[in-house]
Amino acid sequence: MLLAERPLASPPVTYRAVLGTRHVLRLLAGTLTGRMPSGMVAVSLVLWVTRGGGSLATASALAAIYGLTASVTQPVKGRLMDRHGQTRVSAPAAIVSSSSLLALPVIGPGGSTWLIGAAVALAGLSAPPLESGLRSLWPSVVTDLGQRKVIQALDTGAQGLMYVAGPLLATWLATTFGADAALAAASALVLVGTATVLTSAPSRTWRPHREEAVESARPLKRHRLVSGGMVLLCMGLAALGVSLGGLGVWAAAIAETNQAAWLTGVLPAAFSTGSFLGGLLFARLARRAAPATQLSCTSALFTVGWLALLTQPGPHAAIVAAALPGLFLTMVITCGFETIDALAPASRTTEAYSWLILAVGTGQAAGTVLAGTLADHILGLSALPAAGAAIATTVFVLSRPVLGPRRQPGRHRRTATPPRPRHRR
Repeated sequence: MLLAERPLASPPVTYRAVLGTRHVLRLLAGTLTGRMPSGMVAVSLVLWVTRGGGSLATASALAAIYGLTASVTQPVKGRLMDRHGQTRVSAPAAIVSSSSLLALPVIGPGGSTWLIGAAVALAGLSAPPLESGLRSLWPSVVTDLGQRKVIQALDTGAQGLMYVAGPLLATWLATTFGADAALAAASALVLVGTATVLTSAPSRTWRPHREEAVESARPLKRHRLVSGGMVLLCMGLAALGVSLGGLGVWAAAIAETNQAAWLTGVLPAAFSTGSFLGGLLFARLARRAAPATQLSCTSALFTVGWLALLTQPGPHAAIVAAALPGLFLTMVITCGFETIDALAPASRTTEAYSWLILAVGTGQAAGTVLAGTLADHILGLSALPAAGAAIATTVFVLSRPVLGPRRQPGRHRRTATPPRPRHRR
C-alpha cells in the first residue's frame, strides 16, 4: 500500500518575494507619490497664507476645507470607478486637482478669499482616489493570499510615512524656495503619481466587476453595499479616527507644557514611524483568525497603547508614548480593509474601501475639534485618544456576529482556479 503523500508546506512569505512581484513596486511608488500632497497641502497652505500676511485662523480653515472635501467625496469617486474604470475617473480628477493647486500661487495669498477657498475646495473634491483604487488592484497583481496580506499591511504602513515626509518636504521647499514652490510641488506630485499608476498594466486592464446572475437569486440585494455589518464597521472606524484627530492637539499641548516646540512635529512623526514598523511586523505574522476577530484584537491593543499618554510623560518619554499606539494602527486598518473585502459585494469594492477612508477621516476631523475644546484640560486631552480607541474596540467586539464574510475575501479579482486533473485507474 502506498502511503498518502503529505501536502507540501507553503513557502514562507518574504518581503523580497512580495516586492519582487511584477508591478508591485511601481503601484506602491505611484500611489505614495500621488498621495504625498495629502501630507503636504495643509502645511503648505499654512506657510503660504501666514507668510503672505494672512492669519493663522484663515490658513487653518483652508487646510480643513482641503482635508474635508478630499474625504467626503471618496465614496462617490469610488462608485464611479467601480462603474467606469480607473482611468476615466482618476485621470481627469488628477488634472483638475493639480490645476487647482497650481492656481493658488497665481491668485496669490492676498487675492480674493472666496477665490482661494474655491480653488482649495476644488483641489480636495477632485483629489484622485488612488488609495481605494490600489486596494482594488492588489487581488489581480498578487494572487497568493499570504503575499496579498503582506502587501496590504506594507501598503497601509507606508501610507503613514506620507504624514512624516509630506510636512518635512513642504517645510523645506517653503523655507528654501518659497511657499509657492511647495504648492507647485504638490501639484506636480499629483500628476506624476497618478500617471505612474494609470499607465501600469494592472490599472489599464482593470475593469469594473460584473457579478454573474447565477451568484444570487436576488439581483437587487446582490449589489447592496449598505448592511448592518458595514454600518457598524464604519462607526467603529470613525471612533478610531477620533484617536488620530486628538494626537496632533495633544502633541502641541505637550510641546507647550515642556517648552519644547520641536515636539509638535516629532510626536506625530514618531506615531507614523511606529505605524510603519507595526506594518512590517504584522505582515510577517501568521494570521489564521477571521478578519473580524483580528480587528477586535488589534483594536484592543491599539487602545492599550494609548494609555501611556495618561502618565503625562516628559519630552523623550512622550516620543515613546506616541510611537507605541502607532505600532498597532496599521494592524487595525489592514484588518478593517480585509473585513470590508469580505462584507462588500464584488461589484462595489472600490466604493466600499472609500467608505472606510471617509469614516476614519470624518472621525479624525471630529477628534481634532473635540481635542481643541479640551486643550486647557491636559488630563482629558490625554485620555481622548484612548477613549476613542476603546469605543471602537467595543463596537468591533459587539458587532463580530455581523462582521462575518458574505463572500470569500479577494473573490472579486481572483484568477480562475484550474480544474483538478482526474486520476486514471
